[in-house]
Amino acid sequence: MSRMGSLGRLLRSARHLRLPQAAAQLRHTLGSGAVHPASFAGPPPALAAQAASVPFLPPPPHAACKVGVGGEIRIRLLAREISFCDGVDWKAEDEEPLFAYHLHHFDYARDETLSAEARLGLLLDWIANHERGVGWDSHPVSHRIFAWGKMLLTPGVLVAGEEASATIRHSFAKQVETLSQHLEVRLQANHLFTNLAAVVFGGLLLGEGNRQTWLGRTAAFRAELRDQIHPDGAHEERSPMYHCLLLEQVLDLLNLARVVPERTPAGLADDLEDVAGRMCGALEVWMHPDGEIALFADSAFGIASPPGRLIDYATALGIPVQGPVHRDHLDRGGYVRLADDCWHLIASVGGPGPAHQPGHAHCDALAFELSLFGERIVTDTGVFEYLPGPNRDIARRTRSHSTLEIDGREQAEIWSAHRVGGRPRVRLVGFQPGTAFEASCHGWSTPGVAHHRRFELADGGLYIHDRIEGSPAAVRFALPLAPGLDARLTGDPGSARQLHVALATRELQVDLPGGSVVDWRLEPSDYFPSFGRRERRWCLVGSSEDFEAGVWRFRVL
Repeated sequence: MSRMGSLGRLLRSARHLRLPQAAAQLRHTLGSGAVHPASFAGPPPALAAQAASVPFLPPPPHAACKVGVGGEIRIRLLAREISFCDGVDWKAEDEEPLFAYHLHHFDYARDETLSAEARLGLLLDWIANHERGVGWDSHPVSHRIFAWGKMLLTPGVLVAGEEASATIRHSFAKQVETLSQHLEVRLQANHLFTNLAAVVFGGLLLGEGNRQTWLGRTAAFRAELRDQIHPDGAHEERSPMYHCLLLEQVLDLLNLARVVPERTPAGLADDLEDVAGRMCGALEVWMHPDGEIALFADSAFGIASPPGRLIDYATALGIPVQGPVHRDHLDRGGYVRLADDCWHLIASVGGPGPAHQPGHAHCDALAFELSLFGERIVTDTGVFEYLPGPNRDIARRTRSHSTLEIDGREQAEIWSAHRVGGRPRVRLVGFQPGTAFEASCHGWSTPGVAHHRRFELADGGLYIHDRIEGSPAAVRFALPLAPGLDARLTGDPGSARQLHVALATRELQVDLPGGSVVDWRLEPSDYFPSFGRRERRWCLVGSSEDFEAGVWRFRVL
C-alpha cells in the first residue's frame, strides 16, 4: 500500500476516536507505554469480607494448573500446556502477548485440583519475582484483582499464616492502586470496563488503604455500565464471548457488594442488578441449543464461562433474566434469532462496533449460524490468535463468514490485528418476530452495490432470499459448515444444484440459489473454535458474475 493509502486508512480509523481516547492514545504513543507499579505506604489493609454471598464460578475451561512430582508446575492456557520445573517464568518474554496476559490473569490458580499450599506458593512467587513487567499492564492487573479477590473470598482456597497473608494483602492493594492510576482510556470498551470494575471490587474488599479513592471510581464505572451495556442488554462490542466475560465481572461485583452493603456506594447494587438481568436476556439470543455461544466477532469457546453457568450464577444471586423488548432481537446489539422446534438461526445484522473501538469486529454483516434439531450446521469461523498475520486475517475476512463477498472486496477496511478504517452501512429493514426479518449491507469499498438478505421460516423449512442491488458485480457466496459434517453436491453444473448434509438421524437438503449463473463447489476451510486450535471443515462456495437474486431453501428429508 502507498504512503498516501496508508495515511488515508489511518485517518478513516482515527476519525471515530473520542477526544479523551485520542489524547490518551497520543500520550501512550509518545511515551514508553510501560506501566510502573505504584507505591503503597502503610500497613497491609484488612479484608472487609471473608466470604462471598454465593459461591463464585469455577475458572473458565481453558485455564488449569497442576503440580506434579518434584514440584513441577504445569499450566494450561489457550490450548497450550507449559511446564515450569524451576519456578514460573513470569517475564514470559518468549510468549505471544495474549498468552503472557493470561499467565498473569491467575484464573488457572483457582483450579480446584490445585492444593491450597501450591496455590499460595504461586501467589507469593509472583509477588517476589515479578516486581515489574508485562504482568503490571492494566489489563492483566484487572483480571488478577478479580482472580485473587475470589480466592481470598473462598474459604479454604488460600491457607496462609499472618506474614504470608499480609504480603498478599499488601500486593493486592498495590495492584489496585496501580490500576486506579493507569486506566486504559486509550482502549475504552471492555478494557476500561474491566479496569473500573476491578478498582471498585478492590475498594469494596480492602478495609482501609486508599479505599475512598478506589471507590471514588464508582461514578465512572456506573457511567460505563450505562454507555457500554445497551438497553437491549448487549455489550457494545457485539462479541458474545466478551459479553460473557463482562457479565461475570458484573455478577462478581454484585456478589461482593451483597456482603458489604455498608461500604457499597449508593445506587451501585441496583445498577448491577439491572444490568445483569438485561445481559442475561441478551445472552440467551446468542445461545445455541447446545448451550454454547455463537462465534461472532472475536468469540471462541472456553475463554468465558458457558452461558448456562452464568445464568445459574445470576439466578443464585436472585437476578431474574430480562429479555430484550423485542424477543429474539437485539436492536442495538445488531443480532436477530429465528427459532422453532426444528431450526435455530442467529444472524448478524449490524456493522463494526462501537464506532470508537471496533477492534473485535469481523466482516460478518448478514452472516448467520444455524443449528438443526440441536446440532450445529452452519458455523462462524471463530478466532485463532490476536497476532497480525494470516490466521488473524482469515478469521476477520468476509469470505470466512456465511455471507456474500462483492467484487472480491471486504465489507469493512480491516487491517493490522484490531483496526478498522472504512465501515459498511448495515441496517435491519424489516422484522416479524418468530417468522422473518430482512437486512441490508453496503460495503465500505463497494458503495454502489447493496446486498439484501431476507430470512424466513415457512412451510416447515428455512428460506434465505439474497438480492443484489446497484452496479453489476462479481459475487462470492460462502456457507461454512460445522466440522465433521459429511456434505455432497448434487445436480449438474450449470443447472439447479442441491447441497446434502448428513445429520445424526436425518438429512438436510439445501436447494441453492442462482441456477445456472452460479458455480458451486465444496472447499476445505479453517475453523477456529478456540484460541490456538485449528480444525478443517467443508465450506460451500459459489461464484457468479451475473447473480441478481435467488433463494436458498433448507429442508429436512
